[in-house]
Amino acid sequence: MAAETPLRDLSNSKKANRADRAFSRVITGAAFTSLIILAGITIFLGAKAVPVIQDQGLSFLTTTVWDTIGVPPEYGIAGMLYGSILLAVIALVIAVPVSIFLAVFMVFIAPTRVSKFLTNLVDLMAAIPSVIIGLWAFYVLVPPAQEWQSLLNQYLGWIPIFANESGNFTGTPFIAGVVLAIMMIPIVTSVTSEVLKRTPPELINAAESLGCSMWTMLRYVALPFGRGGIVGGVMLGLGRALGETIAVFFVLKIVFDINFFNIIESGGGSVATLIVSKFGETSGDFEVDVLLAAGFFLFLMTLVVNMLANLIVRRTERLKS
Repeated sequence: MAAETPLRDLSNSKKANRADRAFSRVITGAAFTSLIILAGITIFLGAKAVPVIQDQGLSFLTTTVWDTIGVPPEYGIAGMLYGSILLAVIALVIAVPVSIFLAVFMVFIAPTRVSKFLTNLVDLMAAIPSVIIGLWAFYVLVPPAQEWQSLLNQYLGWIPIFANESGNFTGTPFIAGVVLAIMMIPIVTSVTSEVLKRTPPELINAAESLGCSMWTMLRYVALPFGRGGIVGGVMLGLGRALGETIAVFFVLKIVFDINFFNIIESGGGSVATLIVSKFGETSGDFEVDVLLAAGFFLFLMTLVVNMLANLIVRRTERLKS
């Protein structure tokens, strides 16, 4: 009986090796399939963008004109590109602190039952479709948000970003940014909490044994340890903010002019909302190509953001090591 054990172990080892190889091939195939699909999307959008750039020139990226009935018609997405960045910045300013505080509470402060409940709630929020969030924002969030903006203008109107000369607080970048922040918070919170849970317990115990407060432990142990993962989670949420369409379309008044600083002034836009608002109004193949070209440059913007996120994460990991 003793002599049979090595044979049985060898057989199990061979089966495990076959399973590992099969799993590796499946994962490799899926990865290459994703790359092929991504390359196909890039080539398709790029091919549609080339005739638009040839016809409109660089003014397509530097002007805010959108004249479909002119001779010749003129198109410019500068305001939409800037609006996409502005909305993303507003969402980041709101979502990142809230997400980090919530993740810290869930991991280090809340009782186990409360933490599990909040974790399930955050995961459920991340699964809510954007159209539902957009409808909720339009009917529930917009009325109180108008009051918030009125108060900001009343007490902080001397700051350019809170100035509003028209008195119209509907369809503002601030409201759209709040909606995007609400959509980002579950993603950033989920990633941040998982990263913070991986903080080595011996480091936390050592900090506590030295008499460090909770804030000191977070500042010098937990947050530095999970910095790379937190940045990755933030950039993951930012990717959703840059590409969001329906939820922003419900609460933002589309204006092609660049709204530089007045985030509580009515009017703004983003490339994604431009596409969803104008696609049903196209009267020819060239107008469709214009919208696809706008999507191509939004795609490039998102790609650049993801590349910067990877560079930040790698640099953080090198500094940590």
